[in-house]
Amino acid sequence: MTVEAYLQSQKERVDRRLAQLIRTEIPQFSGLYEAMNYSLNAGGKRIRPILFLSVLEALGKDPAGYLDLACALECVHSYSLIHDDLPAMDDDDYRRGKPTNHRVYGEGTAILAGDGLLTYAFELMAAQRQPEPAKLLEAIHVFARAAGPAGMVGGQFFDLASTDAPRIGLDELKLMHRSKTGIIFAAVVDMAAILAAAAAGVRAALAAYADNLGLAFQITDDILDVTGDESVLGKPVGSDEKNHKTTYVTLLSPAGAKKEAAAAAEKARLALAGFGENARILRDLVGYLEKRAQ
Repeated sequence: MTVEAYLQSQKERVDRRLAQLIRTEIPQFSGLYEAMNYSLNAGGKRIRPILFLSVLEALGKDPAGYLDLACALECVHSYSLIHDDLPAMDDDDYRRGKPTNHRVYGEGTAILAGDGLLTYAFELMAAQRQPEPAKLLEAIHVFARAAGPAGMVGGQFFDLASTDAPRIGLDELKLMHRSKTGIIFAAVVDMAAILAAAAAGVRAALAAYADNLGLAFQITDDILDVTGDESVLGKPVGSDEKNHKTTYVTLLSPAGAKKEAAAAAEKARLALAGFGENARILRDLVGYLEKRAQ
């Protein structure tokens, strides 16, 4: 199976389950749940849940029993996008080819929809019965730290504080990108390693893979914000320039950013050198993400 076919199959699997999850029997809350579902089921590649399921597979675990955990990861991602798009953040009008949540439901409801998705994600994680309780608790702890003020939220604050400020340097940009994106990739991969009871050496190799995959992914996003096709991306290009943000493109030029992305992608592949055929999809995923900027 090609990586494209694999990703499509897993995406459909995740999409079907996501469409079943957000429900209420309280009529007065229906508008909130509609707003949550609007963003959660708006499409997207579902890279984070698929990465989680793929690592489980590579480590010899049947991913079928972990689908709700994977869906919880996507709930957190959707919350982050709703909040990123708000006028107080990136002030974007389109996401995944549709008007952003606040453009449809208003800022107040959009904030609550994001809050609801974030909190529901941890409710969904804690309700799982498949993993051993101690391993599940460790996995939730890893993800909560990555998604909170020590990780994604902290990175978003740094991004916001850097807007319209003097241009930051490459080391600071790497910190921002790792906090906003890379740390979530790392947490998703480590969660799977924990649940699969992977040995310390395996976890370390997967951590190196995830760090570099996340870096390549974020650099590629910077490139696409300049060179991408809005009709393909489903969101406006040029948002970084509009918000006066420092990116790999502004620091290194488009050619320099592509070189950095390629170097990170190669490091990600090298980290999987000892995994054999079981990690084929993980290796192919690197190439798939690289192609986004070509």
